[in-house]
Amino acid sequence: MPKLSVTIITKNEAADIGAALESVAWADEIVVVDSQSTDDTVAIAQRSATRVIVREWPGYVDQKNYAAATASHDWILSLDADERVTPELAREIQALLAGTPRDVAFRIPRVTWHLGRWIRTTDWYPDYQLRLYDRRAAEWTGRYVHEAVAVRGTTGQLHGELQHFAYRNISDHLETIDRYTTYAARQMHEAGRRASLLHLAGHPPLAFLRNYLARGGIRDRTAGFLISTLNAYYVFLKFAKLWELQRHTAHREVVKSTKTTKTLLLFMIFVSFVCFVTSS
Repeated sequence: MPKLSVTIITKNEAADIGAALESVAWADEIVVVDSQSTDDTVAIAQRSATRVIVREWPGYVDQKNYAAATASHDWILSLDADERVTPELAREIQALLAGTPRDVAFRIPRVTWHLGRWIRTTDWYPDYQLRLYDRRAAEWTGRYVHEAVAVRGTTGQLHGELQHFAYRNISDHLETIDRYTTYAARQMHEAGRRASLLHLAGHPPLAFLRNYLARGGIRDRTAGFLISTLNAYYVFLKFAKLWELQRHTAHREVVKSTKTTKTLLLFMIFVSFVCFVTSS
């Protein structure tokens, strides 16, 4: 019967880490990898976790892979500090690992609490997350944002929910949007993508309609409208920042080209002068 290691990476998560750890107290091992928190995260984690490791922040992907590599068991449940494993999900995972899983990884539906309710509409639900996996056949991949588990083998799906307490309020939501759209735009730019007026004008309204109408945000009334609008704003800001990046890149290329032209011109003048002096 496979044993389970729960891994959690943290950075100033004192407000959330206690409840996250409590929700996985049934696991065989809990490993917390902290990125030099300045609050009480480490002290709180040490009360419940099997091990707490403090190290510098290398990025989401490297930190999550490090946490999995230092775990004692091959089966990993990767949890964020603002997430909770429901009792239903805990029982499902325990029953799964009581035997020999046929798949090497499992997707888990995640539900977010925001604006005073559980959001089971818009792009936010079921928001499947691949978090339970055998580290011998899977690892985290990605760059700046939206890291994911790459699997070498088959993937199954669980039914119990992972609860997500992502935002304290709308201000916190907006701060997160600002931070993540910066990462997303940088990642898109480095992948060769570019933004046009069509992207800026067309994608955000389509995102709103998809969230509010096609994916049922309208059923959550005002909360659904606000979340659909903020999701559309995320899309707009991502493409706006991408446009800004490509504009700055183009400006640097023009400046570089101008400097090169000036240098070449000066060199040609110098060569001409040398030839003139030599011929004289």
